[in-house]
Amino acid sequence: MDGNPEREPVSGRERAMLRAIAAGRAEVSCSCEPDLFIDGLGCCDQYAAHQMARRGLVRPAVAGLLGERVRAELTPAGQAVLAAITVPVPT
Repeated sequence: MDGNPEREPVSGRERAMLRAIAAGRAEVSCSCEPDLFIDGLGCCDQYAAHQMARRGLVRPAVAGLLGERVRAELTPAGQAVLAAITVPVPT
């Protein structure tokens, strides 16, 4: 790993989490270790959620109070990772 989040491996679960965030279905808690919620439910892999936040792939879309849940969004690095792993569906 060279420190570039766009070149680090992404698991299948992380891909699904990135897709949910990109689709506007995710929230994060405002804290130093943001928890991820998808469709209103706590994500089963908070470790991966914390790692994605540390890698700079996801962030809160708006500022919030400590502990508040706000909409999550992909950072430009997160968008690049998702674009790099998205395979076009054959028609």
